[in-house]
Amino acid sequence: MGRDTAEEPNARLTAARNDPSPALPEQNPVDRLRLPGHLEHLADRARDYVEAASSANTRRAYSSDWKHFAGWCRRQVVEMFPPNPQVVGLYITACASGKATGDKKPNSVSTIERRLSSLTWNYAQRGQPLDRKDRHIATVMAGIRNTHASPPRQKEAILPEDLLAMLETLPRGTLRGLRDRAMLLLGFAGGLRRSEIVGLDVGRDQTEDGRGWVEFFPGKGVLVTLRGKTGWREAEIGRGSSDVTCPVVALETWLKFARIVHGPLFRRVIGKGKSVGAERLNDQEVARLVKRTALAAGVRGDLPEGEREHKFSGHSLRAGLASSAEVDESHVQKQLGHASAEMTRKYQRRRDRFRVNLTKASGL
Repeated sequence: MGRDTAEEPNARLTAARNDPSPALPEQNPVDRLRLPGHLEHLADRARDYVEAASSANTRRAYSSDWKHFAGWCRRQVVEMFPPNPQVVGLYITACASGKATGDKKPNSVSTIERRLSSLTWNYAQRGQPLDRKDRHIATVMAGIRNTHASPPRQKEAILPEDLLAMLETLPRGTLRGLRDRAMLLLGFAGGLRRSEIVGLDVGRDQTEDGRGWVEFFPGKGVLVTLRGKTGWREAEIGRGSSDVTCPVVALETWLKFARIVHGPLFRRVIGKGKSVGAERLNDQEVARLVKRTALAAGVRGDLPEGEREHKFSGHSLRAGLASSAEVDESHVQKQLGHASAEMTRKYQRRRDRFRVNLTKASGL
């Protein structure tokens, strides 16, 4: 009896060392049930709803972080189960010091926060909750924030004059040029995230992976209905003052020459640039487009080349609209789908920076 008890921990540790990712999280609690045949269709629907509860990017991050934690536990010869706040506290300490599995440098505070959220979610999927408020975690995390936290690094906002210069770098009279022009203008005028841009369809309920659609209103503009981070919302994109810079004209032109009447709005250009495929663009294409055209147009040319490369992303279009639109804050908040006015004000503070000179106003 005593021998069996003594050997049991060693057996568990050996299993932990040999399993690269022990007990990966169950993606769906329905999978744990053995259901009669007539309920299988409901189980399938339940699985779809569970998938829809979080984005694909979130699920990938949670899975990656779980494997990262499993690898660290294996290397340190400590057990993952049951969830131990002291072990998790040591893990986030290793992340902050750059001594976790596969890390070449210390993780940022935001990365550690995400890893901690991932562990909490993964443990919850197994019915073994992790107490993040336990002193071994909360105190260590507070110390990490105080020691390593830095001001947020926001991406550079693309302002209207920047966008016009970027449009000039695109080839005229080509399908790829027409598509990229429409994406930049629609993304800016709609204040859209990169995933929202490529997730659009021509019409409602046309694809399984679509996250929204467009509807043309002659003489007025385009209504974009989409599902974002905060739920469904509508973004009104009015016609511009000139056809050259009008997002509605750019979108109409792309659809006409690409001969797209159904399905994904923005697709790959194939056949040496002469035809359009059926597949939806990846959201990374938007980020690459913004970065490429911003650099080509010389946006923020006052900065060193290496620094400029990190200034722009797909979010730059969204930030640009919020930073430049001279309208009531509530309209901007609605267009961008911000859950709070405070988030919108972060952009407007950047827009209003140095508009009022209190130094001179005070008499100095």
